[in-house]
Amino acid sequence: MTRRWVVAGLAFAVLWVFVTGAALTAQSLLTHTIVGLAVGLPVAFLFRRFYGEEVDLAGTVTDFPYVVLYVAVFAKEVVVANLDVTYRVLAPGMPLRPQVILVPLRVESDLGVTTIANSITITPGTIALDHDPEENALYVHIIDGRDPEAVVEPIYQWEDYALEIFDEEASPDDEPRDIRIHPPDYPPEPKTMTERHPYEQQLWETTEQDTADGKRGDDDGN
Repeated sequence: MTRRWVVAGLAFAVLWVFVTGAALTAQSLLTHTIVGLAVGLPVAFLFRRFYGEEVDLAGTVTDFPYVVLYVAVFAKEVVVANLDVTYRVLAPGMPLRPQVILVPLRVESDLGVTTIANSITITPGTIALDHDPEENALYVHIIDGRDPEAVVEPIYQWEDYALEIFDEEASPDDEPRDIRIHPPDYPPEPKTMTERHPYEQQLWETTEQDTADGKRGDDDGN
């Protein structure tokens, strides 16, 4: 067993090397790594109470292939989604059907749910809006709701690998629960006067009064 804050500090150092754009030379990589360790280890130590005391490195090594697969599939989906959104921007005539769907999850740990939610939000065209703890499901906004099953397919593929990475109780062999359109009667009916917020009601009445005054002025002018 190894203390988790040490592993977190080392991970931060590696991340620092990538984020700061270190040149592919021995001196540059060494310098950025040392700086990353100088920043990452103290920060990880200060916040060590927010996660477990120890981590099983042997299990981490076993999970490494699933991490690679997760990153590879996620990177592919980000590229595809970028191209799709770019095409929609350059082709204004392409239909947009925004929709919110409820995506049930099999991962249950905080880290697993957060990883899936962040992956969804980072991917262009989808945003994780909220997590329902009772149903263990994510509310996800998608740019085109005509085929929600196609949108959810890569999400469940990420989840298959996340189940192994985070040692969840569920298995990739377990079938995901069905997604649901939210709200079920989308699109919603237009608001009636009684359903308006007081501020909206006041604004509506003011607008109606201004419109009536404008028409009365036009009639007087004629």
